[in-house]
Amino acid sequence: MLGTFRGDGVHKVDTKGRVSIPALFRRVLEAGDPDWAQDRNPSIVIVYGGDKRKHLECYTAEAIAEVDAKIRKLPRGSKKRRALQRLYHGQAHPTSVDETGRLVLPAKLREKIGLKREAYFVGNGDTFEIWNQETYDNEMYADLEADDDFDPDVDPSIYLDGDDEE
Repeated sequence: MLGTFRGDGVHKVDTKGRVSIPALFRRVLEAGDPDWAQDRNPSIVIVYGGDKRKHLECYTAEAIAEVDAKIRKLPRGSKKRRALQRLYHGQAHPTSVDETGRLVLPAKLREKIGLKREAYFVGNGDTFEIWNQETYDNEMYADLEADDDFDPDVDPSIYLDGDDEE
């Protein structure tokens, strides 16, 4: 992938579900869509998942193609493959960014994560997430605190000093 989603931002959601994507994220979406050109809008896949997922995860065309390739490598009919197909194919919304840099989030997706007037965008490397700001604030460290190898009270950069594999 040519770019990385970094940063965060809060953007207004209008009554039709239109929300502006952070400008830096738009550049990554364009770079991550092999079919994108100046006269076209970049494609995006929004994975919303099941009841436990409290955010929307947004993939470039290239990033979702990588996920699809990994799913195809799993044995057809296996439980893992079926679960991944349901998540990345069945519980996903393919769309594109409009001419003004906005996404239209269907009511089903807005309701699922409790979006009303604002959406919180956060870069996640090869994807970005859309959250209800309050939910994000409550959940931010929940997964990490459950990990015995992670101490949320230290500078997280210490975890970069792992194995030096080349």
